[in-house]
Amino acid sequence: MATLPIDTAKYTGIICAVPPAPRVANRETGQLRVDRDTGKTVYQVGLCLMAGASADVVNVSVAGEPAGVQLGMPVAVRDLVATPWENEGRHGIAFRAAEIRPLSAPATPAAKGASQ
Repeated sequence: MATLPIDTAKYTGIICAVPPAPRVANRETGQLRVDRDTGKTVYQVGLCLMAGASADVVNVSVAGEPAGVQLGMPVAVRDLVATPWENEGRHGIAFRAAEIRPLSAPATPAAKGASQ
């Protein structure tokens, strides 16, 4: 199936709505999903994509743990793509990104004290 690139610059904001969690490949054994190219564990992050007066939450897969990404945090997403899929009469769209990172690093306690 075709992979469709998504221009994230068109969104007015992207926020972490569900924190990163490893994807499970086999529910019976608990085996985690691994990226074929990198060998890293695949994580899923719920992102709220905001454009104008509308917002949608989509689950996005990414290879490797998105360091520093937390609930409610604005994030930057690199190379977001959508891939339509169909399997045994079910169908949907899978979202995947090359990277999800905090838009700005959270302030450390030392940095807060320095600015006062």
